Amino acid sequence: MATKTEDQAADTPAAGTTADEGTTREETAADQAAPEQAGTGEAAAEEPEGHDETPAGQDGPSGVGQGAGAVAAAALGLVSLTGSWIGTVASARESLIGQLQTSSSSSVATMVKEGYGDAWHANALWAGLFALLALVTGVVVLARPAFGAPGRPQAPWIKSVAWAGVALGVLGLLLAVLKDTDVLLGLPSA
Repeated sequence: MATKTEDQAADTPAAGTTADEGTTREETAADQAAPEQAGTGEAAAEEPEGHDETPAGQDGPSGVGQGAGAVAAAALGLVSLTGSWIGTVASARESLIGQLQTSSSSSVATMVKEGYGDAWHANALWAGLFALLALVTGVVVLARPAFGAPGRPQAPWIKSVAWAGVALGVLGLLLAVLKDTDVLLGLPSA
């Protein structure tokens, strides 16, 4: 398709227009190209600033690890409050050891302490370990953006779940200390 030079386009009217309207071939060509460019301009305007054309797997960290850490922190905090399988087994083991070490001629206070007190403290120890692990995991997830990719914001749900893990960890640790020191539900006096 041949195009006219600027001098020829200025002298002759464009197809479908009259010389009275003053439309030149250049203006008509620019008008025809405008819808095509407008479509690309709109698409470019819809993309957020800083958007790269790189594939999804190559644009940096996705936050999956931080999300998993936040969920793990919340789950560990919940386990510290409700009890764990390992805490139950440790408690039952201490109860059995206490029963084996006491004889029928032992005092009631000794039987209660050996049979139930040590089991209670073993359960409190494991609950405290899970609470501490939840607390540390939640703090690491919250502090990770400062050390990893400071320019990339952390997803709000990750922060919320990590804070929940920290809160549950603190509460679980507090309850474990209260149980271990017999402030909370201490052994009855015999």
